Amino acid sequence: QVQLVESGGGLVQTGGSLRLSCAANDDIYRRNTMGWYRRVPGKQRELVAGITVSGVPTYADSVKGRFTISRDNAKNSVYLQMNSLKPEDTAVYYCNTAREQRGFYYWSDPGYAYWGQGTQVTVSS
Repeated sequence: QVQLVESGGGLVQTGGSLRLSCAANDDIYRRNTMGWYRRVPGKQRELVAGITVSGVPTYADSVKGRFTISRDNAKNSVYLQMNSLKPEDTAVYYCNTAREQRGFYYWSDPGYAYWGQGTQVTVSS
């Protein structure tokens, strides 16, 4: 059974920082590239950062240089450090596996049936 629990969201001002956490069960975490996604109401969910099992990160252009993804394999956890936040980063953030092959990522909504509850990030201007 897939289990994903996201936390760490909140309300911050432009330029502020937040650190998101995601705890996943073994079945989903151990052998998979993991990713952080976000969804704005009325828009499709998108991948913003991914990290391979070996710890190699990749970022969408919109967050490159501001966000840092990491994982702790001892805790089955994935993190997203978000700095220099902008109003356009406002969204619900989710973690899940990322579709990745040889460093090439699928950046759109992967169409998975199961998602966690997500965590709301709101950046005020």
